Amino acid sequence: MSELTGNIRMATDKVKTVIIGKDRVVDKIMTAIIAGGHILLEDIPGVGKTTLALAFSRVTGLSYKRLQFTPDVLPTDVTGFSLYNKKTNEFEFVEGAAMCNLLLADEINRTSPKTQSALLEVMEEGRVTVDSITHQIPKPFIVIATQNPIGSVGTQKLPESQLDRFMVKLSMGYPDKESEILVLKGKALEQIEGLSACLNGEDIIKAREEAEKVFLRESVYEYIVDLVHATRTSDYLNLGISPRGSIALMRMAKAAAFLDDRDYVTPLDVQTALKDTGMHRIVLSPKAKAEGLSEEAVTDRLISFVPAPIVN
Repeated sequence: MSELTGNIRMATDKVKTVIIGKDRVVDKIMTAIIAGGHILLEDIPGVGKTTLALAFSRVTGLSYKRLQFTPDVLPTDVTGFSLYNKKTNEFEFVEGAAMCNLLLADEINRTSPKTQSALLEVMEEGRVTVDSITHQIPKPFIVIATQNPIGSVGTQKLPESQLDRFMVKLSMGYPDKESEILVLKGKALEQIEGLSACLNGEDIIKAREEAEKVFLRESVYEYIVDLVHATRTSDYLNLGISPRGSIALMRMAKAAAFLDDRDYVTPLDVQTALKDTGMHRIVLSPKAKAEGLSEEAVTDRLISFVPAPIVN
């Protein structure tokens, strides 16, 4: 194990002392961070989404901002705005919430589509444009967005173009009995105050560079494309995974292999990453809904249908 991967695991383990009983979700978020993606958490209020983002900001040593998305939040709250300074007779740029390393976009589906779209350039390009002037966002830049389940009061569905910007969509869910007892005893709140940084921004950038070097056999490239094409031709789906989604799938698989101290990707890496990177990008057809199939069930069918290559 390299020193870098050791520090990443140490940081992940520290988060797990705060987010009790959700080790799988914590691992996947760290994988997405190393893969260079943004994370969408869909869950009911009160399960610890904000605490999770705060814990990651502390162990990674990243600058952190939180923006509570409500109907009155404006695009300029995200991007920033120009303010006239009487002393200098010039307009000055006032930073928005996006000017940080880790942005928690809380309850993103409660705000207006115009404000949601303000995040698009930031998430995709790592910059904001205000009054025709472009401002670079600090690197690395990570968005952890939360949304309430569709159908909750005051929510509206995110458009497919917005969902496609998120590398993964995850759900924390309710804690189990033992974990909730620890929460009631205040163990998690005690732990978060003592969290210290195991990483910094340069470490994350370096980890991303190392993950990008992970080797893929030609047969694994073909397997990724075959899985993605299967989502586009399936009778159970009206919308398949986009090319951006296939890139996200590859990067998540590479990051998973890197964190597992391997320099190559296996078909299992791809299959595991497909569920996290693909399920929010597909749209079920009436046939799937009539048969009572979920996005996960359809994804499982595609994985079983598409032959996986043998990698020695």
